[in-house]
Amino acid sequence: MRRDAELAAWIRLSLVPGLGGHGLRKLLAEFGLPQQVLDAGRGALAGVVSAEIAARMLSDVDSAAVDATVEWAAAEGNAVITLADGDYPQALLETPDPPALLYLRGRRALLARPGLAVVGSRNATPQGISNAEQFARAFSAAGLTIISGLALGIDAAAHRGGLDAAGSTIAVLGTGADILYPHRNRELGERIAREGLIVSEFALGTPPHGSNFPRRNRVISGLARGCLVVEAALASGSLITARLAADQGREVFAIPGSIHSPHAKGCHALIKQGAKLVENVQDLLQELGMQGLGAPPAAEDPTRTGLLAHLGYDPCDIDTLCARSGLTADAVSAMLLQLELEGKVASVPGGLYQRTFQGGSD
Repeated sequence: MRRDAELAAWIRLSLVPGLGGHGLRKLLAEFGLPQQVLDAGRGALAGVVSAEIAARMLSDVDSAAVDATVEWAAAEGNAVITLADGDYPQALLETPDPPALLYLRGRRALLARPGLAVVGSRNATPQGISNAEQFARAFSAAGLTIISGLALGIDAAAHRGGLDAAGSTIAVLGTGADILYPHRNRELGERIAREGLIVSEFALGTPPHGSNFPRRNRVISGLARGCLVVEAALASGSLITARLAADQGREVFAIPGSIHSPHAKGCHALIKQGAKLVENVQDLLQELGMQGLGAPPAAEDPTRTGLLAHLGYDPCDIDTLCARSGLTADAVSAMLLQLELEGKVASVPGGLYQRTFQGGSD
């Protein structure tokens, strides 16, 4: 019961109208743990926050909401962690504005794994969707947890790719953890809650609101070691995430596109500003020094080596490779993923794959 009481005090403070994260941290710095804050008199509190907020702290918090949140956190698969918890993500803790509480659904252990933010346009092109999913799958296979915001377009594709491999995925919401938004991604969100992790700093029941999403973006970048922008127009909200990542000391990466495409303008602007250009999986893994994150390299597979011969030197799609090799689409896809991680194959526009210089010669 002690843990419940401590958590209730954290939740109660977080629900004070107008207090916010900055005010809450000031109170903690002055008085100690939340229960000590709540035990302080109004006069003492008013010396740290405004008299109006001090009065709200002692009278305006919905006790029923506090009790309901404690009960929610006790349910299987759910959790609420605080700044005082040992498994609060260290990377996020070191950012300028870490959330006091994180509401979690799913695999809590993913918070301790190295993460990569993968973001981009909601109105993505088919090629952008394909790139996001394939790159996310490859990075997840290399041991990175894919972090994004459950939005339509690039975010959703990145989550799907992350779920397909061992690194899995974290979806950071701009709503309460009990509300999956947008509705079109509800099924994906439920899958993430089962196989990955849902994260939110917002109280249960918080609906989508425009001001929530920039705050959500700082958590996406704060949890990650780097941020990859797959496809973005100049007005894309994903550029906010990239800017926050740079401000937090994270590496920023961008995938280039056609000079004629408005969907590539944001990525090109980031590259001009110093973001690292990414053409293949190894570009990013080498930059972050993460080549050794995944499983040890498998022994050379003659079948996989033979696939290079079937690939030749011109771009080729999976169906053609299946016809040439006699292998199934699943087998070819798995081999291409491994070859891509090894830098021997690169994905190119149009759902095609092409041998790289590192692929060697016949």
